[in-house]
Amino acid sequence: MIRRRTFLGAAAAVAASARGAGAQTGRPVKVGVLNDMSGVYADYQGFGSVVATRLAVADHGPNVAGSPIEVVFADHQNKPDVGAAAARQWIDTEGVDMILDVPNSAVALAVADICREKNKVFIGSGAGTTELTGAKCSPNTVQWTYDTWSVGNSLGKAVVARGGKRWFLLVADYAFGYDLEANLKDAVQRAGGTIVGSVRHPLGATDYSSFLVTAQSSGADVLCLANAGGDTSTAMKQAVEFGLTKQMMMVGPVVNINMIQAVGLDVAQGVLAVTPFYWDTDDGTRAFAKRFQADHPHHLMPNDMQAGCYAATLHFLKAVEKAGGAADGRAVVAAMKAIPTDDPLFGKGQVRVDGRVIHAVYLEQAKTPAESHGDWDFFKQVAVVPADQAYRPLAEGHCSLVTG
Repeated sequence: MIRRRTFLGAAAAVAASARGAGAQTGRPVKVGVLNDMSGVYADYQGFGSVVATRLAVADHGPNVAGSPIEVVFADHQNKPDVGAAAARQWIDTEGVDMILDVPNSAVALAVADICREKNKVFIGSGAGTTELTGAKCSPNTVQWTYDTWSVGNSLGKAVVARGGKRWFLLVADYAFGYDLEANLKDAVQRAGGTIVGSVRHPLGATDYSSFLVTAQSSGADVLCLANAGGDTSTAMKQAVEFGLTKQMMMVGPVVNINMIQAVGLDVAQGVLAVTPFYWDTDDGTRAFAKRFQADHPHHLMPNDMQAGCYAATLHFLKAVEKAGGAADGRAVVAAMKAIPTDDPLFGKGQVRVDGRVIHAVYLEQAKTPAESHGDWDFFKQVAVVPADQAYRPLAEGHCSLVTG
């Protein structure tokens, strides 16, 4: 168990809203946002995911199935044992009904197992591993925003079609990176391209010089940053300093606006990325972004994973209403699958039997500084991958919920 001092420091509970007028008929329905609040992903999920979750509760209303709604949060420190201990303490002693976000695939897989054991709901927004809807799928798990098959397949096909035939992969050395590496290799080769080399780097690396020298000498025409968060920002900046972008196309399956804001458009210009959400897509995404920015302590704009926390929480609360409460996690997830998804950020979609949420994905390109009209105006849309093409076919995932 986490020592009380540590847990309280990392997981201070906050009410998502005032209790409202009138008597409540049940215990609170609690949503726990579990992510990296202090490390390499802190600026990319962190407290922003809490902000998005609170906005979803505000839009739903303060009560669900006769109970008030509360949002709590904790820092998993990118350590599976810390994340697992927080999840167990939340469920066993704090009454948390749904655990949300969980970037870092190793932590996500550990938390998904606990939620299955305890019959609570796990929704991955920051979690990318396809194992969550594949061999390790669960009747208690939903994967909302993206996965490594989706971004790898979409980006691989699109870049090869644009002439990027010879790839070098810079891979994060943990479960997420391995998944992404495998999916990228498969997509590139199926599209007619070649992987000429790859290297793996530790989480939170600060010096990529040796990796970039290897990439530079590989003869590749595409440098793929198969990592995320601060690792992507650092690698992107150093790749430009090395002059790699003069000879190679730079692409990033998980590049988002926070990474571009960190390095600047002069560094990021031209990079290709895939995302299911961009804040400046339409009136609905812009309205949400304005509210999010106002509530964020650093006034940042939302990225796709934070938007996923908003949309997932809204859908979870609809399912709790349908199920008549949140106590039975499997019943709530079954209700999530029975109700079509529909929100202003991802549009209409569905939760498949394997737990994968289906929605469109967009190929985006970072603008040049001259093309940008101001702060956070970073992407221009290049192509749309329809929802029915953006995710791994059910038959290829080997999920027991599909085959059994």
